[in-house]
Amino acid sequence: MSWEFGVAVAAIVATAVLGLPIGHAMLASSVLYLFLEGRDMSIAFEQMLNGLYGSYVLLAIPLFIFAADLMNVGSLSDRLLDFCRALVGRFRGGLGHVNVVSSLIFSGMSGSAIADAVGMGRIIINLMTKDGKYPASYAGAITAASAIIGPIIPPSIPMVLFALVSDTSIGFLFLGGVMPGLILGVLLMAMNAWQARVHDYPVEAPVPLREMPMITLRAVPALLMPVILLVGIYGGVTTPTEAAALAALYAFLVSTVFYRSVSLRTAYATVRNSARSTASVGFLIAGALAFNYVVTVEQIPNVIRDALAGTELDRIGFLLLVNGLLLLLGCLLEANAILLVIVPIFLPTAIALGVDPVHFGVIVVVNTMIGLATPPYGLLLFVVSSITKSPIRQTIRHLLPFLAIMIAGLAIITFIPEVVLWLPRLYGYRG
Repeated sequence: MSWEFGVAVAAIVATAVLGLPIGHAMLASSVLYLFLEGRDMSIAFEQMLNGLYGSYVLLAIPLFIFAADLMNVGSLSDRLLDFCRALVGRFRGGLGHVNVVSSLIFSGMSGSAIADAVGMGRIIINLMTKDGKYPASYAGAITAASAIIGPIIPPSIPMVLFALVSDTSIGFLFLGGVMPGLILGVLLMAMNAWQARVHDYPVEAPVPLREMPMITLRAVPALLMPVILLVGIYGGVTTPTEAAALAALYAFLVSTVFYRSVSLRTAYATVRNSARSTASVGFLIAGALAFNYVVTVEQIPNVIRDALAGTELDRIGFLLLVNGLLLLLGCLLEANAILLVIVPIFLPTAIALGVDPVHFGVIVVVNTMIGLATPPYGLLLFVVSSITKSPIRQTIRHLLPFLAIMIAGLAIITFIPEVVLWLPRLYGYRG
């Protein structure tokens, strides 16, 4: 490892601390490294452009973002929420259960934790805090916790990024996330039920059974989107990228034609917002592609692998090390940056130790999603606090039990690989 690489890493840290977006920081430090090495600085931009324009899979990201934004501005979220409320609202802590179940369903459409928290989360937080039923900080805490499930159950933007850096099948990664997502959902609902009993949170009035068919019927067009995605991908009809395009088209048609809840002005604003989000993610990917070239030139993955080989670390020890490191980094760094920069460093060692790449990918994604809600700088903490207008410290106090139960779920996912691999193998995965 050269001193030039040390300077480049220090430049990333310094510029990020000063407020420069991490994608810009990585690109600038890559150019600085090439300058110090006496190499052609245009190599950074060559790597950036080749990576962005040569990866068909990246097209899925703006399409999933657009589909999620359409569902947020349309009435799909409202109808899904009515369905979830009728389904589980009658139990103790019912609106907390509705929060989790709506995230499980919404996750099958957006692939984004932030989209879940901002869209569906805003609505359910208002319901939970109405008439003082739940403390605003508790509503924010369970919203942040349940939003984590979004990118674990397919579709998943972070899994698309992991596939980009690892050359793993997106389809099998999506399948690998289903059972872990459901397990985390069940654990969150169990914790919510316990918290509701301890704090005597209210029970919602049950929805009469005679109203269930109509509520379900109104939600069917929205509920069909995950079905379309899964049938398209695993039925061999579409690639994941084509399925993302189909999801965006379906969300547009349902919102504008079927529900008639999106005007031309709103549709234009949605396209503009989606473009901004896509540009933000795109520049992060571009910066990571440039910096990954620097990491490759310095042979950092080989250095890490050799260092770990010298410690005689086995597979379990390696996974414990990775979990601990990713949970720590998740408190400080943006999830996509971890996926694009940190994961390629550890992936060769994981493969060498016999860790299945699909299993490793799901472990990494779950870790980075938990990091989104982990103090002190978890992005979801700031998102839900801005919605609830409650101090972050109060949200953190209510969030800690949910974080503890999610880390327990992470342990299950890590040390029982079949939890992840059972469904992919059912569909022909041979890993």
